[in-house]
Amino acid sequence: MALLACMLASCSSKKQVVKSTPPAASQPPKRTNEVIRPAQNISENILVKKYTAQEYIERFKAIAITEMDRYGIPASITLAQGLLESGNGNGTLARVANNHFGIKCNTDWQGKIIYQEDDIKDDCFRVYNSPEESFRDHSEFLKRKRYAFLFELDKNDFTGWANGLKQAGYATNPQYANLLISLVQRYQLDQYDRKEQLADKEKREDKVLAEIAKELPQEIKKETAKEPVAMKIYEVKAGDTLYAISKRFGISVDDIKILNNISAADIKPGQLLLVSK
Repeated sequence: MALLACMLASCSSKKQVVKSTPPAASQPPKRTNEVIRPAQNISENILVKKYTAQEYIERFKAIAITEMDRYGIPASITLAQGLLESGNGNGTLARVANNHFGIKCNTDWQGKIIYQEDDIKDDCFRVYNSPEESFRDHSEFLKRKRYAFLFELDKNDFTGWANGLKQAGYATNPQYANLLISLVQRYQLDQYDRKEQLADKEKREDKVLAEIAKELPQEIKKETAKEPVAMKIYEVKAGDTLYAISKRFGISVDDIKILNNISAADIKPGQLLLVSK
């Protein structure tokens, strides 16, 4: 921990090339990455494959546990973030790009890319060869100065991690920490978290913080690989219908049902709905 304190200042990545042009002049400099088109996994604006939250958890709990053991990020937090940010794995980025956490491109990224509207029109996002690559890159993304204090928490402290991510500016949504905690409790995701002995915690802590400190000089030279998550979460008001909400956010009723794992049109005031793919 002392090593981190004396070296703190700001992370990096690498991969491959082909030719393409960004869609707008206001976009980042000309890229040469291969561009993936999102339409290939969507049919008549309805997502082809549907994952329930439980199916998502079963599919990815092993990799979440692996990342927890490696770095100390609670498996429950990784799974909750994946569920929330990918819409149970049904969002366009997850389905087409294997990108479960909305990690954006930066100048170092030379792998495949996909353009999708987010903070700006045609934002550039990374495309992974597998969901496992996305989970690993998510862990790597968190190994930076602003999140360093989180790695000093116990690796089964999901409440501390949820509040810490919000505190560090991971998401713009003021309810982000509560949303993560709610998902952990609803699906009992903390059953996948593991306690660690003090000696193991100190060893893991020193290793991760040393890796963060090593990358800090490079971090300040690069733009962030991902802006804070600005997920479109809508709180249902009295009198709302799924049809009205779908028109408001430009997303089909079927997609809202898939993204929120609901089957009927009965929604209740105060209910939170993910309304972006």
